[in-house]
This record gives sequence, C-alpha cells and structure tokens, in this order.
Amino acid sequence: MSTLEATGVGSHPGEDHFEALRMVFGELPSLPYLPELPARGVGADLVGRTAGLLVDLAVEVQPSGWRLADRPGRDHQRAVDHLRRDIDGLEEVGHDYTGPLKLQVCGPWTLAGTIELKYGDKMLSDAGAVRDLIASLAQGVEDHVAEVRRRVPGITEIVLQLDEPGLPGVLAGTVPTASGFGRLAPVEGWRVAESLRLFGDLVVHCCAPSVPLRLLRTAGVRGISLDASLLSRRDDDALGEALEAGLLLFLGVVPGTDARLADAAVVARPALDLWRRLGFPPEKLAGQVVLTPACGLAGASPGYARAALAACRKAAQVLRDDPASGLQPG
Repeated sequence: MSTLEATGVGSHPGEDHFEALRMVFGELPSLPYLPELPARGVGADLVGRTAGLLVDLAVEVQPSGWRLADRPGRDHQRAVDHLRRDIDGLEEVGHDYTGPLKLQVCGPWTLAGTIELKYGDKMLSDAGAVRDLIASLAQGVEDHVAEVRRRVPGITEIVLQLDEPGLPGVLAGTVPTASGFGRLAPVEGWRVAESLRLFGDLVVHCCAPSVPLRLLRTAGVRGISLDASLLSRRDDDALGEALEAGLLLFLGVVPGTDARLADAAVVARPALDLWRRLGFPPEKLAGQVVLTPACGLAGASPGYARAALAACRKAAQVLRDDPASGLQPG
C-alpha cells in the first residue's frame, strides 16, 4: 500500500457537494474522501446521514432529535437522498481517479447514545436494541462500500472510518438519559471491541478527550484518528503500543475552524515531537502517520477548509522527505 500522507476528517462547510469533492480530490491526492455537508439540513448531519444506511431500521426527527420510527418517512428519505446525490457527485468528479478512498460513517456507539427508541430512552439503554443497531449498521456499511466501489471502479481500496466522538462517554457511563436527569450505565470494553470487529479493517476517529487507545488496539482496528492537541505524555505508552503493533495514526494537526495556519514545518511538529519521544526510527514515520485537521471542517469558512487541507498535505511532505531533521533532540 502506498503512503497515505494526508486526508480530512469528513465534514465541510457549505452546501455544494461538487465543490467540496473537487476540493478534496485537488488538495488530497493520496487519500481523498467523500465529504459530508451538514449545512444542508436534516439528514445531512453525522447521525442522520449514517442512519440512512441502516438496514430494516427507520428513523425520524423529533424535537429531542433522531428517533426510531415504524417505517421510513420524509426525514429518513432526506438522508438517503443526500447520500445518493453525494455518490452521484463522487462518480462524476472521481470518474478517472485511481487510488484509495476514505468513507466516513457514524460509529454504532455514538449512534446508540444519540438515537432514541420509539417510546423511551436512547438505544444505548437497551442491549437488544444496540445489538440490532450494530448488525443493521454493519450490513448497511457493507452495502455502501460495495456501491461506491461499483460507481468508481478505479478505487484500489476503501479506508473505512467510524466516527465515535461519543465512545469515551459510553465507556465511562456519562451519556445522559433522554430526560437528562440520569446517566446510562457504562458499556464493557469487550462489548465495544467485539462490535468493532464486525466492520473489518477500519479507522476509528474520536476527537474527544480520553480516546480508548488500548481498547481500539485490542479490537484490531487498522488505525486511530485523534486530535493531537488533546494528547499528553500520559498517552505515550498506549500510543507506542499501538504504533508498535503496526496501527496507522491519523493525527489532527491543524484547527477545524478558522485560524492562522503556520508553515509546513510547524504544522508537522506534533508528529515529529511524538515520534521522537517514542523513539521510533524516522524512516517509519511517513508510513504510519497520516496528517489531518483536528476534527471536521463544517464550522470553517470555505477558504479556510481548503487551506487546512493544503497545510496537512504540505506538512506530510515534511514527514516523507526529511523526517530525520525534525527528530533531533532540541
């Protein structure tokens, strides 16, 4: 597999999916992705977009948020239609593309902590409902990947990313009940690991604090995507174990909202500093670290979104072309 170098997390500002796709393919030739545009409204958000993939489970929007429904209705159909247009755009923009492509979907535990049952609490409160959700999502994702491969035959591999911002809370027992007055019981780590294995070779993205690094490593994921600014030296041992096991690290090194961007060497510095602390050989850096924005770009301006992706690409070239220069002790 060729070096992936740089990519984005998923979401973009605006409502023009063709423009977002052209930006992604232009700025990130080593690993473009299918962008998400939540500004389009109901069904374009992280949860709704993924809920449209579910097999034999329908959803609708209530004042409290997404909820299971008896049958697919207008809200469910909007989510399906948004994704269908996105894939149509992908086929047009990427018709002559050859290489890997990243797809992002909301992970099952963040979904379970967000979607409500028809007449009660969140799905996370019902172990049977969670099992049904995981099975439905796994099948829906498999179908989604197959369709994207069929529509863009030049894709050499799909890098599947599960977005799990809610996972630390699920494990810690801090997810609020639907009423907001209580907290749902924590989920055992082995259940999470078992569920992730159903999705095959995947990257788990979590831009929240306390990413469960060791759990993800033991679950056999391909890579972990996180915000570099939330890491501390306490994470070094778990990160070192993951990298020693061959996992990819998708490291968020530029802000997800408008900010002044430094030059490539400074943007690359978090990766270089981490690699030096862990004591890994510099020639392995570019093969295991993929640079990204810290989180999605939905809250950024269109101009900044483009600049952030370009900054990640240019910083990745520093890791590839001259990693040893940044790995000397300061």
